[in-house]
Amino acid sequence: MTLMNRKQPKSILGELSFPAGIFRQLRHPGKAVPKSFSLHRLEKVLPEWREQVAISREQVTLPISDRRRVLLFGTLRQWIQQASLLGLTLAGLGHEPILAYLPYSNWRHRFNRFDLHRQNLYTKKILQKAHPFLRTVSLLDLDGDLPNQGMKTIPTALSDALDEISARDVQYTLQVEEFNRNVEKDEASELFSLRRERNAQAARTLMELIAIEHPDVIITPNGSILEMGVVYQVARYLGYPVVTYEFGEQRHRIWLAQNAEVMHQETDNLWKARGWQPLTPAQWSKVKNLYASRQQGNLWENFSRRWQETPSQGAQRVRAAMNLDARPVILLASNVIGDSLTLGRQVFSHSMTEWLERTVGYFAGHPEVQLIVRIHPGERYTSGPSVADVIHRQMPDLPKHIVLVPAKANINTYDLVEIAHLGLVYTTTVGMEMAMSGIPVVVAGKTHYRGKGFTIDPDSWEVYYAELNRFLHEPSNLRLSQQQVEQAWNYAFRFFFEYPCPFPWHLHFFALEELKSWPLGRVLSPEGQEVFGDTFRYLIGEPRDWENVKMLDLV
Repeated sequence: MTLMNRKQPKSILGELSFPAGIFRQLRHPGKAVPKSFSLHRLEKVLPEWREQVAISREQVTLPISDRRRVLLFGTLRQWIQQASLLGLTLAGLGHEPILAYLPYSNWRHRFNRFDLHRQNLYTKKILQKAHPFLRTVSLLDLDGDLPNQGMKTIPTALSDALDEISARDVQYTLQVEEFNRNVEKDEASELFSLRRERNAQAARTLMELIAIEHPDVIITPNGSILEMGVVYQVARYLGYPVVTYEFGEQRHRIWLAQNAEVMHQETDNLWKARGWQPLTPAQWSKVKNLYASRQQGNLWENFSRRWQETPSQGAQRVRAAMNLDARPVILLASNVIGDSLTLGRQVFSHSMTEWLERTVGYFAGHPEVQLIVRIHPGERYTSGPSVADVIHRQMPDLPKHIVLVPAKANINTYDLVEIAHLGLVYTTTVGMEMAMSGIPVVVAGKTHYRGKGFTIDPDSWEVYYAELNRFLHEPSNLRLSQQQVEQAWNYAFRFFFEYPCPFPWHLHFFALEELKSWPLGRVLSPEGQEVFGDTFRYLIGEPRDWENVKMLDLV
């Protein structure tokens, strides 16, 4: 008799639902499967949170007519934790939250059904400790034939949206923009198949849950990728109000968008309400100090990341180190390929990759200028293809007047900004900062500062090339006016300090110092609501008041 593969019994048992609970109790009582999905921090604090919510509920004065039935969504460990805390906060404020979740530990690997059952049981056991204030529903429990029933029960319009999300998932995961969905045994096509199955399952079960619960508002993280993007698309398809939220580099701040994808960072209403107001001396000082810290690669106030690894060395030193001469310098600042802030942001190009290829090809024939391609420093932390790969594939032997600055180069981007005469960007914030330095900037993608009055915004290849030709013939005429430079500074202040909302708990600081400085009971108190109350009202769908933006210093 041959020995059976150790994984085979799990595969067989996975076809049945009841053995999973028995196996978990015998082999892994109370333990996460896998360890990376551990919710032990959440399990530890849930009883305390429940007590704090109970106290707050007794003191709630919110009229019944203002109470909202709120459907929240979470998947993966961090977002389930965050959604649990958010849901309990809303319960403490008098609302009726329901947390729908998917207990996945990752989005790119298939699970055998046995392990998926185990993770489901483990998550359900922990989240029950949030009851009765936060009802929780596993979407896996609503799908009797998980995980794959295809797209057959999903309306065509929604099915098309799920295809787009699934493709974006592949782009985001593998950090590519182009891939073939139909190549057998190809990493990208297999991942697309997996994402389509999971996204379809999430859509089916979510539609079923919404039909049962009829929420007043739906809240989901991100809203652009993975099942989080599915939740957004299902809500919009069914006509339900939906709020998406994300976290940037600032602690005690949250981005949120109502009936829109938050990753698009739509600032039109903010700019319309606030952009006409001149900055006060204190506001000028604040944004100038932030910009100086970005230039020098320093941490500043509540920002949790450095924008440069190398401090500024001075423009002339960089010019000498790169052997640049007196010809005009054009600085192309790239994004990371597949970054969520670039996907779906095309205006006239098919993708950022196509824009890079055609732009480098254009300047290869114009040696009268020097093109510097600054590869995003963030590439040093990624494993996908580099912008350098894209350019070398397009042009293996670059002419000497085109210079690539690698992600790991000890060169400060702001030194390059200082010597540039024209900026070219897709969506990177460096474009806004070049405009703040008076440099004309051509924006090729849909970024939040496009169309705000201080950038050049072509909407076709013909207009794009016309702007490049105009610079080659009259470079000095494109220089920004003083008014445009001040507009850029004004917008930067609004974007960094007024677009984000005050929020007590950043995703990446869960159960650490932020929960100590702002425990749930304190947030639910009159003191906490004075600071964060507007944000929680915006999260349940109350229109955001751009005319009266709260400026808070929560360092």
